[in-house]
Amino acid sequence: MKGNRIKKSREDIIFDVVSYTIISLLILVCFYPMWYVFCASFTDPTIVAKCKGVLLWPQKINLDAYRRVFSNPEIWTGYKNTLIYTVAGTLLNVMLTAMLAYALSRKNVLLKKPLTFMISFTMFFNGGMIPTYLVVKSLGLLDHRFAVILPGLVQVFNFIIMRTQFESIPDALEEAAKIDGANQWSIFWRIYLPVSSTSLAVMTLFYAVNHWNGWMNAMLYLPNTPELHPLALVTRGIVVSSASAAMSEGAALTQEMADAIKYATIIVSTLPILCLYPFLQKYFTKGVMVGSVKG
Repeated sequence: MKGNRIKKSREDIIFDVVSYTIISLLILVCFYPMWYVFCASFTDPTIVAKCKGVLLWPQKINLDAYRRVFSNPEIWTGYKNTLIYTVAGTLLNVMLTAMLAYALSRKNVLLKKPLTFMISFTMFFNGGMIPTYLVVKSLGLLDHRFAVILPGLVQVFNFIIMRTQFESIPDALEEAAKIDGANQWSIFWRIYLPVSSTSLAVMTLFYAVNHWNGWMNAMLYLPNTPELHPLALVTRGIVVSSASAAMSEGAALTQEMADAIKYATIIVSTLPILCLYPFLQKYFTKGVMVGSVKG
């Protein structure tokens, strides 16, 4: 009710104004580059080249860049591979991370603290690119889909989130399940996972975005199999090749059209994963803050 509303002091009003101003500026700084790429991808390339300032909306709609992008068979192959890597990789990531977190969240687990320390240590120090490449090569995974999926199956940050979530669940639930005859797998699958749906949703999104945007592993471990390249690596190749074609002598591709192809390729590769955020946004705060306050 309006009559019960607390009157803000002058300092509170100033703080709110400054906070909202800073937040608005940060939102604008983060959002406008993507909006510019979106507008430029639909705008006539000659207008984009002449526009040295701000582009607020598409002008003189031109879809030639999208036609060139979608006529490239590598785009569709990249989409197929990225979907395979994202779906299969995310399922393995989530299940293995949840199982490891559950095991190390139980009380009286043998070597619990040393194992947790060893896992956490890898978040700050790792073998590096060359040793990891040699391991993948020695396992015979080069030019195989598993070379993209298997390295980094468990991310330590997500492991910590899930372990904290499991530790915050009351022990009474597990004790009641054991009285009813449930084993550890039943407790994990039927009790802990459903109760931890918020953290699972956040972890799933983190892993899915990582797989969707991933290209470094594919570039290192799939050098001779371009038919297995994900969309991100295909996008990189299109951007580089269009720029090279525009700079070559006697090129049929102008610099303006090359830039338009870059913009269209970026939109095509990022728009699908961006559509997931509105559906999972409500889980972010709940999932990340799980276990921060215990009562």
